[in-house]
Amino acid sequence: MAGARRVLATLRSHWKKTALGAGLLGWGASWLHGRHRDNLLRRAACQEAEVFGNQLIPSSMPLKKATVFLNPAACKGKARNLFEKNAAPILHLSGLDVTVVKTDYEGQAKKLLELMENTDLIIIAGGDGTVQEVITGLLRRADEAAFSKIPIGFIPLGKTCTLSHTLYPESMNQVQHITNATLAILKGETVPLDVLQIKGEKEQPVFAVTGLRWGAYRDAGVKASKYWYLGPLKTKAAHFFSTFKEWPQKRQADLMYLGPTERPPEEPEEKPSRPPLYVRLYRRLRLYWSPPPKEIPQEAAPEDWEELKLSTIELSIATQNRQLDLTRTEDFMDICIEADTVSKGQFVSRGSQKIRDPHTCPEGSQCIQASRCILQLPEGAEGSFGIDNEEYEAMPVEVKLLPRKLRFFCDPRMREQMLRAAVQ
Repeated sequence: MAGARRVLATLRSHWKKTALGAGLLGWGASWLHGRHRDNLLRRAACQEAEVFGNQLIPSSMPLKKATVFLNPAACKGKARNLFEKNAAPILHLSGLDVTVVKTDYEGQAKKLLELMENTDLIIIAGGDGTVQEVITGLLRRADEAAFSKIPIGFIPLGKTCTLSHTLYPESMNQVQHITNATLAILKGETVPLDVLQIKGEKEQPVFAVTGLRWGAYRDAGVKASKYWYLGPLKTKAAHFFSTFKEWPQKRQADLMYLGPTERPPEEPEEKPSRPPLYVRLYRRLRLYWSPPPKEIPQEAAPEDWEELKLSTIELSIATQNRQLDLTRTEDFMDICIEADTVSKGQFVSRGSQKIRDPHTCPEGSQCIQASRCILQLPEGAEGSFGIDNEEYEAMPVEVKLLPRKLRFFCDPRMREQMLRAAVQ
């Protein structure tokens, strides 16, 4: 008892050191628990991947080739380590023939896609910028019709990973999020995603799976990192200081657009088997003796363009990929023209919402559904475009929707959730 009293007395007399030691001890215990939990998640994912790797295949069937485009600079330079610790072991254990291509500079993925040989899977390991580069390089190819049928996997390693909200369940743990995304590639469930083709007057087209933004919210949001020393207030500070410029910060342009298009039936993934020889001979003889009547070519109906002069604080053009509806009967992109009569207080409060959901369309905005649009900007237009969170020079552009252009791997639970929501 006397020894315990002496210990308590010592702790009371050195209470500052005691508090510091207790804090360090608690932090160390939490860190060790987190490391142990992450190791258990990795081990469970690797064991699940081994099941795929142990499946028997005929000796005449080659291994599936997977080409990974890894952006090591994503997530402030942590992407390479995240990939090698959490995703690479799963891919190698699954029995895939994996080739990892690491990009060294911005725009390199576009050039590498032009030289890529045939592969069975394309895997993007990075953030929104890496996704945008890879799909742009893929769809710029002369043989893009064939290459766009290759399924694409996405391993979210970047600071912003918009697609992960559509493809994978929410997870508070980064290791679990990465392993779930990698396992989803092995499980093979895919969903079709729309793509926007954005073309300037002289530039090659750029492709996006999320959308395009042009306006004051986007310009203020990209400056938030300058106010890092304000911590959680940096976003509000960026929008607040932005109001010291000319106010209101209007964007004026001319917009022409076409309405939604009817969705054609989905093509079967597997080609029908070739009919027997006698069936083919019968069909040819029938066509020879009774040829079908010649079809009279019909004149194409003129396109019904709508014209609009707009004055807005921000314009956004977004795909339907954020809230995917696998059973919808029309294809369209959402054009949101936000009112230019916004107070400075509303601008600051909405700015924080825009960081969380950049393409949210506030109340009072004009919403248009279109399959194609032409945006004509006046000379010397202010600001820049944000295309899938990547900055581009603002210029007159034509934006065309390419419905269900690419197939991305997704978690089977998310696909089931989409189908269930569509039935309800």
